[in-house]
Amino acid sequence: MHEEVTEKKDGSISSSPRNETLENPATQAGTDADREFFAKYGTYDRYEITEEDCYDELGFSFPTWKKWTILSVVFIVQVSMNFNTSLYSNALSGISKEFVVSEQAARLGAAIFLIAYAFGCELWAPWSEELGRWPILQLSLLLVNIWQIPVALAPNFGTLLAFRALGGLSTAGGSVTLGMVADMWEADTQQYAVAYIVFSSVGGSVLGPIVGGFVEYNLQWRWNIWIQLIFGVAVQVLHFFLVPETRSTIMMDRIAKRRRKAADEAGKPENVWGPNELTPWRERFSVHEILVTWVRPFRMFVTEPIVLVLSLLSGFSDALIFMFLQSYALVYKQWNFNAVTIGLAFIPIGLGYVIAWLSFIPAIKRNIRVRHANPDDETAQYESRLWWLLYTAPCLPIGLIGFAWTSTGPPIHWIGPMIFSAIIGIANYSIYMATIDYMICAYGPYSASATGGNGWSRDFLAGVLTLPATPFYQNIPNSSSRNHLAYASTILFVISFALVAAVYIIYWKGPELRKRSKFAQQLQGAKTEVGGRRVSALPGLYGSRHNSIAGGSTPGTRRGSVIRGASYNRTQQA
Repeated sequence: MHEEVTEKKDGSISSSPRNETLENPATQAGTDADREFFAKYGTYDRYEITEEDCYDELGFSFPTWKKWTILSVVFIVQVSMNFNTSLYSNALSGISKEFVVSEQAARLGAAIFLIAYAFGCELWAPWSEELGRWPILQLSLLLVNIWQIPVALAPNFGTLLAFRALGGLSTAGGSVTLGMVADMWEADTQQYAVAYIVFSSVGGSVLGPIVGGFVEYNLQWRWNIWIQLIFGVAVQVLHFFLVPETRSTIMMDRIAKRRRKAADEAGKPENVWGPNELTPWRERFSVHEILVTWVRPFRMFVTEPIVLVLSLLSGFSDALIFMFLQSYALVYKQWNFNAVTIGLAFIPIGLGYVIAWLSFIPAIKRNIRVRHANPDDETAQYESRLWWLLYTAPCLPIGLIGFAWTSTGPPIHWIGPMIFSAIIGIANYSIYMATIDYMICAYGPYSASATGGNGWSRDFLAGVLTLPATPFYQNIPNSSSRNHLAYASTILFVISFALVAAVYIIYWKGPELRKRSKFAQQLQGAKTEVGGRRVSALPGLYGSRHNSIAGGSTPGTRRGSVIRGASYNRTQQA
C-alpha cells in the first residue's frame, strides 16, 4: 500500500492510501506519453516547485543594485503614465479653437482618459499576476503609444475623445508597478521601495503642467500629444531592455524548466514543474477563469474592508486635491500669470512631495525598529506603518484653508498660495504612501489587485470631478463675489476633516478590519507557515488557480500536484 498525495478544496495537501494496482504502468497508463513519463520518472505524479526550493533565484534575492535599477526604470514608466493624464490640460485652448467647442467641453478629453484609466488599472492588474509583469507592461505601453497617434492627428473632436478613452483603458497604472515591489521585497523591507514608486506616481502628475506651460505658450496644441508619444516610446524601450520578469510564479515556471533541462543533460531526470505548467492552458484561460481574473480587483474592492476603506480615503483625498488644482488658472491670473508661469506654480506641490518623501525616511527607520522589537504584535507589524500619517494627514485641511484665503489676489502676495500648495502636497503624498504600504503588506502577492482599488478610486473620482471643478470655483456663490475662489476651497477644507478623521479610525480599528478579511488572515497564516516570507499565490479565494506553498504543505518540501500525470496528458490532448 502506498500513499497518494491529494489536494483538498481549501488548497491544502493530504496523503491517502493508494491501491497497489495503480502503480502498475499497464493499468495506470492511458497513452504512450503516460508510459514514457513513468519510465523516465518512476511515477505518474508531477511535483511542483515551491518558493522554498528556489528562493535564491526569485526577485526577492536579486542583488540590491539590480532591484534598484529595475525600480528606477519602473519609476520612469510610472511618471510617463501620470504625465499622460495631466499634459492634455495644456491643449484645452487649442482644442477649443480648432474644433469649435467650449473649453469646458474640451475638458471631456481629460475626464474620459482618467475614468478609463481607473478601469484600465483594475483590468490590467490581475493579468500581471497571471501572465507576468513584463509582458503586461510592454503590451500596455505599446497600446498607449499607438492610441496617441490618432489623438495627435485627430480630424475632429469625436476622434480625439474615442482614442483618449482607449489610451486610458490601455494604461496598466500603478497597481502593476507597485506589484513589482511586492515581487522583489519582503514586507519587512519594502517601505523604501514603496516610497520611491509612490513619488513617481504623484510626481508625474505635477510634471505634466510644468512642461505643458512651456508647450502651450510656444507650440501648437498637438505637440502636447506628440511629446507624450515621444516620452512613451523612450520609456517602452528602456523597459524592454532593462527590466526582467519579477512575478514569482512566472519565474518558478522558468526555473523548473531550466532544472529539468539541466538534469536531462546530466542524465539524471528531475521531476519538478512550475505552478502554471501543472494547469492546462485551456483550463487557466477558459471564459470562466478570464471573468474571475477580471473581477478579482473589483471583488476585493467591494468585499475586503481594508481595500475599501483605504481606497476611499486615498481616492477622496486625491479628488479633493484635483479639484483644488483646477483653480490654478483662475487663481494665478489675478497676478497676471501667463501659461508658463502658471505651469511653474505647480513646482511648490512637487516640493511638497519631495519634503514628504524625505520625511518618510526617518519614519520608516523608526517603523522598522518597532516591528523588529515586537515581532508577534500584529499592530506593530501593520498599523505602525500608518504612524507617520497621523502627523502629516492634518496638512490637508491646513493647506486647503490657507490656500483658500491667500488665493483672493492682490494685495496678498502670490507666494502665499504657493506655500500652502506645498503643504497640501505633503498630505497627498503621505496619504498615498501610507495606505499603499499598508495594503501591499496585507495582501502580498495580490497587492496589484488590492492596490488596483486604490488607483481606481483616485483616478475615477478625479475624472468624474474634472468637468464640475472649474464651474465649482467660478460659481460659489457666484463669479461676481470677490472671495468666490476662497469660498470654494473652504468647502474642500471642511470635507477634508472627514478624511483626516478616517486616518485615525483606521489606525485604531485596523486590527478589527483585518480580522473581518478572510483573505488577509489566510495570507498571514500562510506567511507564518513559511517562516515569515511572502507566498507567491493563495489557492481558493479570488480566483487563484496556482497551487502554492500557501496551501498548507510542509515548508521546504515539494508536494504532489493535484493533477496526476496520466490525466494531465489526456487533458492536454483534449
